[in-house]
Parts: sequence; C-alpha cells; structure tokens
Amino acid sequence: MSRNANDPAQAVTPIPPGNWLGLLGGGQLGRMFCHAAQSMGYKVAVLDPGADGPAAMVADRHIQAAYDDPDGLAELASLCRAVTTEFENVPSDSMHALSARCRVSPAAQAVAIVQDRIAEKAFIAAQGIDVAPHAAIHSAAELRAAPASLFPGILKVARLGYDGKGQARVSSLEEALEAFAGFGGVPCVLEALMSLDYEISVVLARGFDDRDVVFPVARNVHRDGILAVSTVADTSSHAQYYDAATHAARTIARGLGYYGVLCVEFFVLTDGKLVVNEIAPRPHNSGHYTMNACVTSQFEQQARAMAGLPLGSARLLAPSVMLNILGDIWFPDGAESPREPDWAAALAAAPEAKLHLYGKREARRGRKMGHINLVGETLDDARAAAARVAAVLGMAAPE
Repeated sequence: MSRNANDPAQAVTPIPPGNWLGLLGGGQLGRMFCHAAQSMGYKVAVLDPGADGPAAMVADRHIQAAYDDPDGLAELASLCRAVTTEFENVPSDSMHALSARCRVSPAAQAVAIVQDRIAEKAFIAAQGIDVAPHAAIHSAAELRAAPASLFPGILKVARLGYDGKGQARVSSLEEALEAFAGFGGVPCVLEALMSLDYEISVVLARGFDDRDVVFPVARNVHRDGILAVSTVADTSSHAQYYDAATHAARTIARGLGYYGVLCVEFFVLTDGKLVVNEIAPRPHNSGHYTMNACVTSQFEQQARAMAGLPLGSARLLAPSVMLNILGDIWFPDGAESPREPDWAAALAAAPEAKLHLYGKREARRGRKMGHINLVGETLDDARAAAARVAAVLGMAAPE
C-alpha cells in the first residue's frame, strides 16, 4: 500500500476476519484487545520490547523489538493491514512511518498532541472546551513567573506521566521549584487545584465512516492517583454534566481527526463547572465495565473501528461497578512475601462477579493486576456485590 491509508476515503474498505491486525504495546489493554479481535476471527501481531508482556502471551505473533526499531516496524507493517496502539507514549514517529504502509488508527498527529500535556491543553482550549487554569513550564524562570492564582496547584511532567506518577502537589513557589528540580527540569504543566466534587469519563469509538458511538458515562474514584472504582448506571439525574461531557468528547475526537477508541476524563467541580482533565487515545480503565455491562465492549469497538467495520451498540445492559485490582492485595497485613488472593471466596461472595486477570507474573504494590466487574438489576445491587467482593479481597470498600 503506497498511499497514506489514513485518508478516510481510502480506509473505509472493511478488512475481513482472517487478516492480521497489529498492536504497538504489550500491556493489559493490548491483551484484552487481542482477546476481542481474536474472537472476531482476526489474528493479532504485537510489537513490544518485553519478553512476556500480557499481550505478547496471547497474541498470534510477538515481534520483540523497540517501538522505534525500523526492522520491527517493517515486519509489523508487512504482516498487518491495520495497526493501533495500546498506550499513548509510543513514538508518534513510529506511527507515522507505519501509516505509509498500512492503516493506522489513531493517526500519529493525534497521538502526538495527546502525549504532551502542554499541547493537549492548548488543543482542548482551542476547541472551546474548559480546562483547569494552568501554565506551561519549561524553566525555573517560567515557574517563578507563574501567576500566584495557580497555587496551591499540581505540577505535572508534560510527557510520560501516568497513574499519579510524575506529579507533585505544591502549595508554594518554593515547593514547585523543588518538585521541578526533582523531575529533572523537564517541561511541565502547573495546574491550579480546584474544588472537586467528583470525576467522570467518556469512552467513545469513532469509525472511518465518521460515525461515532458513545458509551454510558462512568463516575470514577481514584486512590493515590490510580483509578480504583468506576460506576455506571442511569445518569438522568446528572444529565446536564453527562450531556455536556458527551458533546465535549465528540468535539475533541473530531477536532483531532481521531479514528478508534478514545477516553476523555473530566472533573465536575463543586460550583457545577465541568472541565477536561486529560485525553487517553486508547481504551481506558474506566471503560472496562463495558466487557460485561454493554452490548459491545470497548475492545471490540477498537477492533471494529480499525478494521473499518460498523461500530457495535454501546447500550448498557445492566448497572455496573468495576473494581480495579492492584498488587497490594497480594500483601495482606503488610506481608513481605506475596500470597495469592482467595479468588474462590471472592467469586462465591458475588455470583455476579466477572474476574479479569492480566497474566502478570509478579504482583507488586500499586501494579494493576486485573479488575472485577459487578452487574446488578439495580445500581444498589451492583454496589452491594462489589462491597462483598472487596471485603473478601481486603480492598477498600467502593465509594
């Protein structure tokens, strides 16, 4: 394929099952994508430098190479008719190089914007969508010149930060300068702390036919910067936020020229204002509930979108609570050595529970090891089931 396959006029031709789909990244999101694509009859090749990542374990082929390795990229492009990514920090230059030989979604230019917080916030604001008051920080001098209204605030590295890593709460300029030095003086964003009521996220899929499908909005709880619980049910009582969030997410996807699955995270402030926190150019933890609570999962939508197939229904089948499983529960009561959690007892506590483990060989505190989806006839039913499971596993009770 010599022409740029990201031109929608060329890319809408469906890729039928039996062909190869490619993936940059070998983590748990890639593992769940592999399962979804394979269930539809596709073969999946994963390019990842790790020897035994969660996705590489289940892929039909593992190309063990760096994300910018020319030979590895060439092998992936020669095998696969379409390629996607499972994380936002893959080099955008690699995606651009692949686009000359196969269909790539999302496009390199969209990923390049989202993987840099400075560019991301500027893009969102240019769409007429609110973001938190902030300043781009490239030097200590720019930090000293930052408005006093940004304190207390959060200093975030512009690139490669995730799950609370690369972030520091700062109450003063002195603390901000210390944190900036601790980050090695790399470009950062200084963002004002706001009065937060709660957090929500929108996961959507957009196809090359320019149609999009939006999943029900999730309400999220984070602990120590890591998503802990996502709750999804009838959101009519918060329609003013959910409708606005859905509209903003669609605006962002179209502004990026985005094709594939996208997540937009929002803060709902105590004064009723809605602001965008960040964008993830991929399936997202807060969309894991779709695997058991929706007609089509976010991972199947990703495969459908990149293959040029019609998107599936995102209709919610039942209220749902998703519990994120971290490696901490392998170390109960401060144990030094890991102990396998009692999965049988957890599943006995709630027949509604659907366990999804990621196949990681080593449990570590703070490491994402899996998740559990709970569905119920009502949200109260799902919450009660989640509370029983959390108690058995020694997890904090879901809020």
